[in-house]
Amino acid sequence: MLKAVILIGGPQKGTRFRPLSFEVPKPLFPVAGVPMIQHHIEACAQVPGMQEILLIGFYQPDEPLTQFLEAAQQEFNLPVRYLQEFAPLGTGGGLYHFRDQILAGGPEAFFVLNADVCSDFPLNAMLAAHRQDRHPFLLLGTTANRTQSLNYGCIVENPQTHEVLHYVEKPSTFISDIINCGIYLFSPDALKPLRDVFQRNQQDGQLEDSPGLWPGAGTIRLEQDVFSALAGQGQIYVYLTDGIWSQIKSAGSALYASRLYLGRYEFTHPERLAKHTPGGPQIRGTHPAPILNLCPLPHTPLPSEPGLLTSGPELKSQSLPLPIQIWFGVFGPRASLLLLGNVYIHPTAKVAPSAVLGPNVSIGKGVTVGEGVRLRESIVLHGATLQEHTCVLHSIVGWGSTVGRWARVEGTPNDPNPNDPRARMDSESLFKDGKLLPAITILGCRVRIPAEVLILNSIVLPHKELSRSFTNQIIL
Repeated sequence: MLKAVILIGGPQKGTRFRPLSFEVPKPLFPVAGVPMIQHHIEACAQVPGMQEILLIGFYQPDEPLTQFLEAAQQEFNLPVRYLQEFAPLGTGGGLYHFRDQILAGGPEAFFVLNADVCSDFPLNAMLAAHRQDRHPFLLLGTTANRTQSLNYGCIVENPQTHEVLHYVEKPSTFISDIINCGIYLFSPDALKPLRDVFQRNQQDGQLEDSPGLWPGAGTIRLEQDVFSALAGQGQIYVYLTDGIWSQIKSAGSALYASRLYLGRYEFTHPERLAKHTPGGPQIRGTHPAPILNLCPLPHTPLPSEPGLLTSGPELKSQSLPLPIQIWFGVFGPRASLLLLGNVYIHPTAKVAPSAVLGPNVSIGKGVTVGEGVRLRESIVLHGATLQEHTCVLHSIVGWGSTVGRWARVEGTPNDPNPNDPRARMDSESLFKDGKLLPAITILGCRVRIPAEVLILNSIVLPHKELSRSFTNQIIL
C-alpha cells in the first residue's frame, strides 16, 4: 500500500506568480491545459498500489479547490483529500502535523511532491529503487550547470551507493552539480527525524519564554532541518533522473513548463493535442510525422499527393497543385496537412480556420480566436477573446481578457540555454538597476487591449482597459 502527499503551499507563497495567482490558487493554474497539480495526481494514480493522495497546504478550501478535488476523485477513482494547515508550517511541518492521516492504513512508503515542479515524475522507478535497498529518505535528483546549481539544494552523493553525503540548500559557492528536484519517497521511519526537529523547536521556544512561538515550533524545513542534518548518516539516498524537470516559480517558468508537458503529450496523452483537420486552424508543431529522407526543395514538380520529401529520379515526374505549405519536411495542400502539433485546445474553444497556432500554445475553456490570429508560445486562459488578425507571442492572456483587432501582444522568453543540456530556468527578477527586465507579457484578468496597439514585455494588472501601446512597463 502506498500514499502520496502533494505540498501546495499557501497564499503567502507564489508572489512571483502575480497577477495570475490573484484569480486562482497557484497549484490550480492551467499548465498545458490542466491544473498544475493534476500532472502530479496523474503520475501518482499510475503507481500500482496507490491508495490515497493527500494535498497539504494553507489555502482556504474555497470553491475552485473543492471542485477540483471532487473532479479528481471521480476521474482517477482514488481518494484525494485536502488537509489545511493551521499556519504555514514549511515543507516538513505539514507532514509531521498530519502524520496520523499519512500513516493511516499502514503504507509501506509515501511519495512527497512539491506542487511547483514540472517533471515526468519517474515514481515507479523510484519505488523500484526503494524496494531494492530500503532507506528512510529517497530524493529525486537531476543535474544543473555550476552557476545555476547555486539556486537549488545541492547534493553530494557517493557515486557507487548513491548515498547523500552532504546537502546544502542554495549554497553560496559551488558544491555539486546534482540538485534536489523536490520529489521524494519516504518510508514511515522518515517521520521520526521530523519529530526530533519538532521537539527541539519546542524546547527552544520554552527557553525563550515565548508561549506564542507554537507555530514556529511546528515549522519544519525538510531541506535545512532534516536533509542537511542527516546527510552522511546512511539515511538519505538519491535517485538520479535525466528526464524533464523544471521549477514553476513565475509566469515565465509556467510557460516553459507548458512546453515541456505539451511535448510529452505525444506519448502520454495524444488525445489532448490538437490535430490538423480540413477547414480547421493551422497547427505548427515541433513533433511532425517521421521524416524518412529530407532534401532541398527541387526545381522540378512535386508529387500530387501529400507525402514526405524524397530524393531520387522518381521526383522528376511528380506534380503538385499550388498553393502548397511546407513545414518540417512534410508538404501538402494547406487544407489537408495532417500534423500532430504541441497545441492544446479546450473542446469549448472557438478557433477560426485561418488562425495559425503553435508551437507551445494552450487555449482554455470558452476562448474565442478570430480569423487570421497568430498564436505562438502562449497560454490563453478561459473566456478570453482574440479578435481578428491579432498576434500573441510569448505571452499569457488572462481570464476574460480581450485583445483587439490587429493588436500585437509579445514578450521575451527566458528559456534555459538550448546549447547546455544541464541548463535550468534562471530565477527571474523583475528589475535590474531600477529597470524592468524584458520578460514574457502577462495580461491579468479581464484586461481590454484596443485595436492596432503593441504591448511588449509588459505586465498588465487585472481589470485594466488600455488606450495605447506600452513597452517594458507594469500597468497598475
